[in-house]
Amino acid sequence: MRFETTYISGLYVIELSPFEDERGGFARIFCEKEFKSLNLHTKFVQHNLSWNKKRGTLRGLHYQVPPWEEVKVVRVTKGAIWDVVVDLRKDSPTRFKHFSIEINDRNRKALYIPKGFAHGFVTLEDNTEVLYLMGEFYKPEAARGIRYNDPFFAIRWPIEIKVISEKDKNWPLFDKNVV
Repeated sequence: MRFETTYISGLYVIELSPFEDERGGFARIFCEKEFKSLNLHTKFVQHNLSWNKKRGTLRGLHYQVPPWEEVKVVRVTKGAIWDVVVDLRKDSPTRFKHFSIEINDRNRKALYIPKGFAHGFVTLEDNTEVLYLMGEFYKPEAARGIRYNDPFFAIRWPIEIKVISEKDKNWPLFDKNVV
């Protein structure tokens, strides 16, 4: 695996280092030793799978408040997403900045998201599947969200949002004094 740094501290794009031969290929998608070498979280208590029928399906932007903040590793097993994270860490020089990347089943990239980030994505293809490694259990009472079109963040989604839950559509506008 190769860990590419981003302009946001602690946020990594993970690229595979595949072994390929006439049979196809093989690559590790997680290695505790490699994660630890970068002081990254290595205990993942839930592995979640999201499947999405339609292109333009948006999920997010979700996060959990302390002490249940989540570390995530996000990978696409089928299809493609435009993945977006927002830095909500109080002590971060990139607080309230966002990062986005296309992750798909062809580039096989993953995104390591540390604690203190909101996360969401829009599907770029029908029948997209997204695999998450989660560093914390889901706690409904700690769950929060940011509206995908909140003018405070001015996130540019690459395609029209066509499918979205009522909850995600109606998160309150962001108040930077609350986080």
